[in-house]
Amino acid sequence: MQSERFPQPIFQDPELVRKGAYINGEWINSAPEYFEVTNPASGEVIAKLPEQPVSEVERAIDVAFNAFKTYKNTPPRDRAKWLRNMYNLMIENIDDLAKIIAWENGKAMSDAIGEIKYAASYFEWYAEEAPRLYGSTIQPSNPNNRVITLRQPVGVCGIICPWNFPSAMITRKAAAALAAGCTVVIKPDSSTPLSALALGYLAEKAGIPKGTLNIVLSHTRTPEFGLKLCESPKVKKITFTGSTNVGKILMKQSASTLKKLSLELGGNAPLIVFNDADLDQAVEQAIASKFRGLGQTCVCCNRLYVHSSIIDEFAQRMAAEVKKFSIGYGLDPKNTHGCLINDKAVAKVEHHKKDAIERGAKIVVDGGLLPDLGPNFYAPVILSHVPHDALVAKEETFGPMCPIFAFDTLEEVVELANDSEFGLASYVFSKNIDTVYTVAEALESGIVSANTGLFSDCSIPFGGVKESGFGREGSLYGIEDYTVIKTINIGCLPPRI
Repeated sequence: MQSERFPQPIFQDPELVRKGAYINGEWINSAPEYFEVTNPASGEVIAKLPEQPVSEVERAIDVAFNAFKTYKNTPPRDRAKWLRNMYNLMIENIDDLAKIIAWENGKAMSDAIGEIKYAASYFEWYAEEAPRLYGSTIQPSNPNNRVITLRQPVGVCGIICPWNFPSAMITRKAAAALAAGCTVVIKPDSSTPLSALALGYLAEKAGIPKGTLNIVLSHTRTPEFGLKLCESPKVKKITFTGSTNVGKILMKQSASTLKKLSLELGGNAPLIVFNDADLDQAVEQAIASKFRGLGQTCVCCNRLYVHSSIIDEFAQRMAAEVKKFSIGYGLDPKNTHGCLINDKAVAKVEHHKKDAIERGAKIVVDGGLLPDLGPNFYAPVILSHVPHDALVAKEETFGPMCPIFAFDTLEEVVELANDSEFGLASYVFSKNIDTVYTVAEALESGIVSANTGLFSDCSIPFGGVKESGFGREGSLYGIEDYTVIKTINIGCLPPRI
């Protein structure tokens, strides 16, 4: 019955669906143990993958360490060619890659196709950045000396990725690392490993040298894998996207070797709508931000602050748009939204909804569980006049609950927006440039998006402040996090002629 309701996707290239880890250019399908990957829409098992022992992580690190000795010296134009090949291959296989995401993650095909385009763009961007790692020349105080700086690859990079963007969270990191001349060991989330393995398959076809890109797999041993990557002296950098709690653990574990770190952690993004905003635009963009992937993104607006004079109209307009959603199996192209990743995600949305209502929030759209569709389907919730002591004011829901808070003054809303340990993204809507700029400067977040709810682009520096982490991905800055600066001092030169 389930298979009829949730049919398996048909792939143009079935070889993209890999069933093993990828180390030193070889596929490893056998192991004493296996773990199951399930379709979150149905709960059906879609793949059984090897539960690798920690010794395989050690081997992958050794392979990447040895490969780095030669890969770091490859001409930047060669690295650019391989990355461009990856971009081309991802675009050529966009439908298959999107089906894999929708199948293992549950998001709608429209979202999945958007993710593949976004993911591929990082290979294109860093193909163009690879030959442009410039150094500097500096005149020190001694006129007979010269100083030259070089940017060199940091070394082997451990890449630990989440389930919500199973392709893009890898490419955003790996493309920059490979462009800089680093080699990588990738640990995908065990909920969504098939997207990572598909990238390994394409890396072979793209000509990326053996041992340069490695993928290790585990479900039950994930903490041990992370510890091994953090404590190995051969791994010179850890880059992680995920929860703040795990990020802090990885940071502590990396202290013994003083690794370079990039951490993109939790968010609790505020979205502020002033009473002079274009209301149609603000509603449209708030919908795009809040309900992208049913709210399962780190930059989704989690707290909507709307001026008290327009909060009721704003909420009703939001409700009218939400009711147009078509929720269902992600692989059915007619659906705009799929399901949540698992029952824990469902429980958290329910918990935040109940808490806010008990504290006095008004129900605009009740939403809730959709058991007739499947175990993890959940209709969006909209609440208005949410009290500022509700849990959702402090905790990231990571789901389709839209809490709308009222405010009256600029100073008040900036204080409310900044009252969080997180600082990844924030949004402001106003027609007044003075308001936009003043608020943008005052908000404590790594990214401020004005009058738009979608800003993801490979050219934009992505990263947070406070307990949302540090480091930047994408843009001209993204490659710098995978390099170290070497200073070469040349002394006792003859006087200038």
